[in-house]
Amino acid sequence: MAQRSFKDTIKMYAAEKAIEYLNEKPEKAIPKLINWAEKIDKDNNYVNQIREVKKVTSDPDSNWNKLINSVWTDIDKGQSGVLLKNFFLNASLEGSRIQEEMKKKHGCGIPWAILLDPTSACNLHCTGCWAAEYGNKLNMSYETLDDIINQATALGTYFFLFTGGEPLVRKKDIIKLCEAHSDCIFLSFTNGTLIDEEFADEMLRVKNFVPAISIEGFEEATDSRRGKGTYQAVMRAMKILKERKLLFGISCCYTRQNTEVIGSEEYIDAMIEMGAKFAWFFTYMPVGVDASTDLMVTAAQREYMYNQIREFRNTKPLFTMDFWNDGEYVNGCIAGARYYLHINANGDIEPCAFIHYSDSNIYEKTLLEAYKAPFFTAYREGQPFSDNLLRPCPLLDNPGALEEIVKKTGAKSTDLMHPEDVHELTEKCVETAEKWKVAADRIWECSAGCARCRERAEIKKKAKAQ
Repeated sequence: MAQRSFKDTIKMYAAEKAIEYLNEKPEKAIPKLINWAEKIDKDNNYVNQIREVKKVTSDPDSNWNKLINSVWTDIDKGQSGVLLKNFFLNASLEGSRIQEEMKKKHGCGIPWAILLDPTSACNLHCTGCWAAEYGNKLNMSYETLDDIINQATALGTYFFLFTGGEPLVRKKDIIKLCEAHSDCIFLSFTNGTLIDEEFADEMLRVKNFVPAISIEGFEEATDSRRGKGTYQAVMRAMKILKERKLLFGISCCYTRQNTEVIGSEEYIDAMIEMGAKFAWFFTYMPVGVDASTDLMVTAAQREYMYNQIREFRNTKPLFTMDFWNDGEYVNGCIAGARYYLHINANGDIEPCAFIHYSDSNIYEKTLLEAYKAPFFTAYREGQPFSDNLLRPCPLLDNPGALEEIVKKTGAKSTDLMHPEDVHELTEKCVETAEKWKVAADRIWECSAGCARCRERAEIKKKAKAQ
């Protein structure tokens, strides 16, 4: 692990004390922390971020202030303290420092987060989910998962996300990992049906595990895709978590059938009322030989979600992230070890949970070797895959890009049931990509709310001041 300098040690100590103060007296701590951040940011690297935080926290009626305050009132103090420390100190401050040193040393990408599949098993059979076809044959052992995390933390990665399959089929091992790596944050995408009182008590004990519960809208939409009774089971899980003051959020896959529901104010308000503090949004991907293209959203629906999520960010006390439409904030695609990657239950190391191709397996290579391997190298060299950051994906938005990388590097399909030819996969996305390009280019060039326009406005402002 990269050695911490005296300056970095002082920063860590100051940040740790600040977080302790924040967790105890947030209403007094936030203004002081903003002032502290302004003083240490002598190079103005974070001036825009600090300005935005200052803006939202100065207005007691703002949705962001309401969200921040709700975290202090609704979440167990012990858990919020651990999560703040692990997220800001370990994953962000210390982790980012180590990642940057390792990137320079090894000449490759080092991810901020790793998505892991502990198992291919699932207690549901959801329409349109590739994992639903895999069965319960594949499981990474506790020892393998533990080794991956040890390798990752040595390189500066402290944030891990579980998916599958249904990760909570492996409840005991997940809790054991949380205990063994108490300096990390663990988030799980879960259908929520296996969350009961006993598991919630274990979450409260370890404090560094957070569920993101998959839900497709209200009862009819959720049950139609996930099975009868699923919605009510999810509601019970949310009630249990809320009663114990545990942090949780939701994970929403929007399709051609449910976009208008998931993007509605009624739905968002209902999730906030249930206790959700954050929401991940994904669009349906036709991954898998038999995957239907009928569930892929139209360009109009994707634009609708683009606008709705930005409206919610300005009006609702809910932290929202859109895996595709937020490319403008992170300079396009974040996969391929740029910021994140995926390891499936078979050990295949993939750029993304939706890109099922690889040239590396955790049983044959170390993480670092996979980061340096041809597939990830070519993937990162191709980023961003479009100058329009609203078209970040090499599959959904720029299908030719993925095909070129796979053929260039000899990466193989990692589909566990029916290996999928990359040309056949990308062909399913061509029409959708072409239609979204028209809408995305219009939004990118003309919307006053897009990042590009804000950047242009800032440049003009600085020029005028000079």
